[in-house]
Parts: sequence; C-alpha cells; structure tokens
Amino acid sequence: MSTKSRSEIRKPNNDKEITNNDSRFPNNESRIPNSEFRSKRITITGGKGFLGTHLINNLTAKGYHHLFIADIPQYNLVKLEDIKRMYDDSKPDIVIHLAARVGGIGFNQENPATLFYENIMMGTQLLHEGYLRNVEKFVAIGTICAYPKFTPVPFKEEDLWNGYPEETNAPYGLAKKMMLVQSQAYRQQYGFNSIFLLPVNLYGPGDNFDPKSSHVIPALIKKCVDAMSNNDSRFPNSEFRIPNHDSRSTTVEVWGTGKATREFFYVEDAAEAIILATERYNKSEPVNIGAGFEISIKELVALIVDLTGFKGKVLWDTSKPDGQPRRMLDTTKAEKEFGFKAKTLFEDGLKKTIDWYKRSP
Repeated sequence: MSTKSRSEIRKPNNDKEITNNDSRFPNNESRIPNSEFRSKRITITGGKGFLGTHLINNLTAKGYHHLFIADIPQYNLVKLEDIKRMYDDSKPDIVIHLAARVGGIGFNQENPATLFYENIMMGTQLLHEGYLRNVEKFVAIGTICAYPKFTPVPFKEEDLWNGYPEETNAPYGLAKKMMLVQSQAYRQQYGFNSIFLLPVNLYGPGDNFDPKSSHVIPALIKKCVDAMSNNDSRFPNSEFRIPNHDSRSTTVEVWGTGKATREFFYVEDAAEAIILATERYNKSEPVNIGAGFEISIKELVALIVDLTGFKGKVLWDTSKPDGQPRRMLDTTKAEKEFGFKAKTLFEDGLKKTIDWYKRSP
C-alpha cells in the first residue's frame, strides 16, 4: 500500500478558480445566488454542532439571514413529534440535515444499535416530513462510512453499492446511506428535490475532543497536548492527567497498527462545499466532498507529534482495530457539478485546530 509524501498531503488541488462565468456551469448555474435565493428560510439540523456552527457562520457571511437551528435540547429529532414541531416552528424552504449520532471506533463498537436506530429515524422522518410539507429542497449529509470496506482508492460514487461497509462503521454508515435510497425514491415518485453529499472525515477548530466519542485527529491532539500540560486547570482530577511533568517521559497510546490510511477534510471547506451544493446542485446522484489526499495513521501521528511539540513515546495498541483499510475520495464530481475544490492545506488546518484546542477553556 502506497501513500503520498508529506509534502503532497498538505496541498489539495485547488489551482482552478471558480468565477461567475465559469464554462463548466452552463445555463448560468455558476452565478452567485440572487437576493431572492438568499431570502430563503433555511433550517439546519445539528446547527449547534461542530460542522453546523461553521456552516451557519459561512451562510451568515454570505448574506443568508433567515436561518433556524434545530438541535437538542429543543428538538429530539429521533422523535416524530419533535420533528413536526420543528417544521411548524421554522417553516423552512430548505432543510440541511447535519444532525447525526457519531463517534470513533470504540464508540461504534459499543453502540451499534444506538447508532443505527437514531440515525435512520432522524433521516427517514425528517425527509418524509419535508416532502409532506412541500419543502423546496432537502440537503442530506451522508458519511464516508457508507462505502464498502474494500472500495478501490480513490472512492468513486459509482462504487458505493459494491460491497458491505467496514464492520465497526456499518450500522452508522448504512443508516445514513438509507437517506440516499429515500432521496432517489422520492424524486422518482414525487419529484421531491433532495440531494445527498458524502463528506470524508472532518477536523478543525471546535471539533469534539471528548475521549469517549472523538475521532482520530482531536483524540491525538488531546493526548499530545494534555501529556505536556498535565497540571492544566482545564482537567482537574481528570483520568487523562499524566503525573510526570517531563513530556519526554510521557506516552500516548494509539489504536491499531498505523497502516490504515485516511483523508481529512477541514471543516470550513466542508461548510463551503455544502453551501455550493445547496445553491447549485439539484440531482439525487450522490456526490463526494473532500480534500482528495491520503495519509496513513502512522504519518498522521508523526505530524501531530511534530506540530504539538510532544517529546514522549507513542505506543501502538495493535490489539485494537484499524477500521477501514484505506480511505480517499475522488472529488471530481463535486467540482464538475457545483464548482467545489478544497482550499485548506492539511498542515495549516492542523495548526489551526491545535491552536484552538490550546486556547479553549
């Protein structure tokens, strides 16, 4: 298995600038939305979360001001009565469904039924109720976990159904994938305008750093930074404190062998991709959104160790699973259909994430 060099993984391919008259968008599809479009009422489920916060900031900066956040505790979107109340309260023209129950490999292993039930109930009922209420557009956010375990790299949208997902991700991935089936069925039978986006692993400022449910980048950042700040007042009496003050003598534990590869997508780029798709894309065929690079977990750990300044030892717990062997998306469809290319260099995104965590209370 080959991976790209460190210099290659830092720079997504963004050499083409999108303009309002871009020839890739016939019939003026590339034009900036007019004031009428920006006046649409948009409901964002999970709007208080990691991606939701960045999406709302981006929408607001672009002049979208009729935004409604549907999130816990006001709305439990697993329950149909709360979904109906949310629609009654917000009366949306457009729904962007970000809300999801998610976690890392350990959380997935311990909570497969919860992940399947809550995600499938949210997606199915939200989309159906949106159809019943004549919502103009439903933007469904899927997951990279929907792809088969041994998908050829880079992952192409047409390979989505060519096998079963990696076992620890399957309940979550398949629950989210059902929104694609529903989206296509509702367009075919009812003419309902819904789209389905497949983001790769997200990271960035504001990520989930809870060790019980965080993904690999925030988990590694937390372990490295905390190992060097074991008297940090943010973690009084914490099980994550390390009594030795010399970071050269501390250790961090990482699951797996480090051979698995991943692609990581800066959260602000993800927000931009979702907005462009909301504005310009109106088909039910799934679309990958990502940065288009591959890095091994071993290389990722080395990079985070370097950027955080951690001087201790990294211990690999090879009794733990690696998860899916390889992940990297083919993102050419997103550029072709709605002009999206990731802009953030990977190392720059990591530095911003590390800095945010160090400053957070």
